[in-house]
Amino acid sequence: MLQVKELQTYYGNIQALKGVSLHVEQGEIVTLIGSNGAGKTTTLRTIQGLLRPRSGTILFEGKPLETLSTQAIVQLGIAQSPEGRMIFPKMTVLENLDMGAFCRTDTLGIKSDRELVLHLFPRLRERISQKGGTLSGGEQQMLAIARAMMARPRLLLLDEPSMGLAPILVSQIFSIIRDINQQGTTILLVEQNARMALKVAHRGYVLQTGQVVVEGTASDLLSNETVRQAYLGEN
Repeated sequence: MLQVKELQTYYGNIQALKGVSLHVEQGEIVTLIGSNGAGKTTTLRTIQGLLRPRSGTILFEGKPLETLSTQAIVQLGIAQSPEGRMIFPKMTVLENLDMGAFCRTDTLGIKSDRELVLHLFPRLRERISQKGGTLSGGEQQMLAIARAMMARPRLLLLDEPSMGLAPILVSQIFSIIRDINQQGTTILLVEQNARMALKVAHRGYVLQTGQVVVEGTASDLLSNETVRQAYLGEN
């Protein structure tokens, strides 16, 4: 579904990605793990068209994305729940959800998908008329994911969905991520909580200073000594 080859992305003169290559098959959850500054968020932002690579290719279902606008990429079927949630704080939950469907014109489909995400996130139904900025951190994260789902993506990019959440909410969010995948949405997940990410993912890539240094199945990475010591907090 997604193929990234030799991606090189810069912030000014600083090179953030140094030849990143990865692929995501339809129906998978693939996770990117690594320390702060490894290039995980930059990878997602480049795929989504928010950053332009200096070289390399990004193919989604065979179509090149490197020169497309973010809106065009969303219309092709890729949506992102960004790091830090980035909800619209002065808009209600309902208005935030409708903003997620801004590229769509199928009124009945939008209504159906709204019901789907409210079923996945029943807390949001309870808060449907509440301003986004007054929600708790966990509720805002739910809203960010639900808003991305309103674009009806075939590939969902999730950037740090557990950041700043209490452990009980982390488990809840990852359970919902698994449900979303089982309902047919392919997921590329960036996550600091490597253990939780690898428990829900099929495969993973370890990024370090803008390069992929280890890749494999989730079970292989969970048993890899280097990964266990560097990212799972084991001695």
